[in-house]
Amino acid sequence: MEQLKTLSFLSGILGVIVVGLGAWTRLADAGLGCPDWPGCYGFVTIPMNPEDIEIANAKFPETPYELAKAIPEVVHRYFAATLGLFIVCIYVLTLRLKDLSPNIRKLTLFLLAWVILQGTFGYLTVSLKLLPQIVTIHLMAGFLTTALVWLLYFKSKDLLSSGKEGWNLSSQTLRLLSLGLILVTIQIFLGAWTSTNYASYSCIDFPLCQGQLLPEANFREGFNFFQSIGPNYLGGVLDHESRLAIHLSHRIGALVVCLYLTFLSYHFLSQKKTEFATYLLGILALQVLLGISNIVFALPLLVAVGHNLGGLLLITYLGVLRFKE
Repeated sequence: MEQLKTLSFLSGILGVIVVGLGAWTRLADAGLGCPDWPGCYGFVTIPMNPEDIEIANAKFPETPYELAKAIPEVVHRYFAATLGLFIVCIYVLTLRLKDLSPNIRKLTLFLLAWVILQGTFGYLTVSLKLLPQIVTIHLMAGFLTTALVWLLYFKSKDLLSSGKEGWNLSSQTLRLLSLGLILVTIQIFLGAWTSTNYASYSCIDFPLCQGQLLPEANFREGFNFFQSIGPNYLGGVLDHESRLAIHLSHRIGALVVCLYLTFLSYHFLSQKKTEFATYLLGILALQVLLGISNIVFALPLLVAVGHNLGGLLLITYLGVLRFKE
């Protein structure tokens, strides 16, 4: 059991790194830094010498090789592959452990299937040239993978310290946590949809947008999930009004989530769960500050990556609180 705890902890750290690297790759416009998959311009590693670069450009003349974009893409792929290997090891380990709860066995089996599916979405992200629907699913699937690994860690940790008292959350608290998870999941989707459609720059002021409270926006086209598959989605294909609709929806969602999680923190305080309330408010405050900083400072790369990781931390924290016991 100690091995399961250690492996799941290391996998959780790897998951955070993979999500951060994925955000870095996307925000640096390096999603097509390697136009093929799983190699990079036909190479196992990054083409470095002039001869290899010439071969790479000859193979993919429509996407000239750029070292600065190939590096984050390849690094992200190798870390993701390592995470996948760790999850395979976790599953093999659970097959050897006899006294293991059915819930943990089911969780590890789901993780194994899910990480294989995630690899498929990684391939589709490249082959479909950053189609927003696929990239959004790939991003959210990465969040779920990491959150589940951390849930596995806390469950295995509990098994090693079975004598300690649990959190004893009431049924009302669990229902409130479930609703919180739904709202945060929707908000993460809106954030991913904003990023994959390059709508982050649509509102460059705060708290107004284009100097207005509600500027003219095209919500119908902004949330048209049946776009035809085009040649390349790098930089986005939607018009300004459609991107405005996406950005505004993410802002409105942020307000709803902020109000609800503040209420949830108050509920924790009323239930004498001060520590839970403190952590939740701290994560929420950090995430709000990072989101506002993205707008005010014109999407600095490190801040934008931090905002992605803040969303991951928030949904992981709520998920562990809801499903650990």
